[in-house]
Amino acid sequence: MALFSSNTFNSLVLVLSLSIILNLLPSSFASNKRGIPQSDVDLLEFPLNLEYLEAEFFLWGSLGYGLDKIAPELTGKGPEPIGAKIAKLDPFVRDVVAQFAFQEVGHLRAIKSTVPGFPRPLLNISSESFATVINSAIGRTLEPPFDPYANDINYLIASYVIPYVGLTGYVGANPNLQSPAAKRLVAGLLGVESGQDAVIRALLFEQAYVKVKPYGITVAEFTDRISNLRNELGHAGLKDEGIVVKPSEGAEGRISGNVLAGDKDSLSFGRTPEEILRIVYGSGNESKPGGFYPKGAEGRIAQSHLRLNEALLNFN
Repeated sequence: MALFSSNTFNSLVLVLSLSIILNLLPSSFASNKRGIPQSDVDLLEFPLNLEYLEAEFFLWGSLGYGLDKIAPELTGKGPEPIGAKIAKLDPFVRDVVAQFAFQEVGHLRAIKSTVPGFPRPLLNISSESFATVINSAIGRTLEPPFDPYANDINYLIASYVIPYVGLTGYVGANPNLQSPAAKRLVAGLLGVESGQDAVIRALLFEQAYVKVKPYGITVAEFTDRISNLRNELGHAGLKDEGIVVKPSEGAEGRISGNVLAGDKDSLSFGRTPEEILRIVYGSGNESKPGGFYPKGAEGRIAQSHLRLNEALLNFN
């Protein structure tokens, strides 16, 4: 005999969900010492998760070391990333990636000088982690396993996985911000993140029809599959496109090249924190950590979803 009826279970889920919402709502009207509402603080702190990920991936990929050497004061003594290593890159790509890396250090500093922030979460940027993403995108297990650190093309494809997600997060957060300081910060972050994504896409577009060895899959198809996976995991419709699309889906419905992704009016897509968590966890569930964040993301927004998941697990 069941201990709880389905109605009881549904009621418990509702109560748990409401408790999380109520935990967040009252703070929306509080302000910190900088005059930034707590709701803005939450939205500014959340992208630290992505900025930490980008900083470590780009630093290690280009230089062979990360934040613990470059800017240890920004780590908050958080755990070192899993599987980080230097990539085999030609001088041009290495220089571009190093530029991205130092830009991410600046982003971390800018955010943490505006809001309290949190320590670096545990990040998994191992070859195995990226191989899992690529296998999910392609729909089969690649042999040999995809290694993001093996060469220029692989690293750029792996880079395609990351900055665009943060970009859409800033676009999604912008209309929900209240304070001028928060809006200025997000505008500045969005500008550079968009630039990084554009450079990555342009470098890949230059080799769109090159087949990635030894898989026989073109660069364009890799980007298309990755974008489709992110759309699928996000559960929010079309917000992602590869570097080559049908002409009817390109800018003004007239071109297949798609160096910059955008909607029918060529405006950037936006994503909510929940959509982003579903994608970077690789689970399609904002309450189920994994992927690049084995123990989950940090900050009030991400932690609220983890608490809900823990409560449901304990209930079961």
